[in-house]
Amino acid sequence: MKARVTVTLKTGVLDPQGKAIEGALKSLGIDGVESVRQGKVFDIEIAGSDKAAAETALQAACEKLLANTVIENYRVEIGA
Repeated sequence: MKARVTVTLKTGVLDPQGKAIEGALKSLGIDGVESVRQGKVFDIEIAGSDKAAAETALQAACEKLLANTVIENYRVEIGA
């Protein structure tokens, strides 16, 4: 089973990498960019077919390793 975990900074947390990307896009002449927030994506393959168990395991992984829950949010998506 495939899953995707997306980790992003919480609203209000400064994002210097996002600001650098925003400035670079503007300097490259890419118009219309108002702001950029960067994050992380983890594509994970999990053995078994129990979606509830997989989601529970991935939430534990996020809480313990993949996300800094003080400053980051995460979203777990389980594929078919």
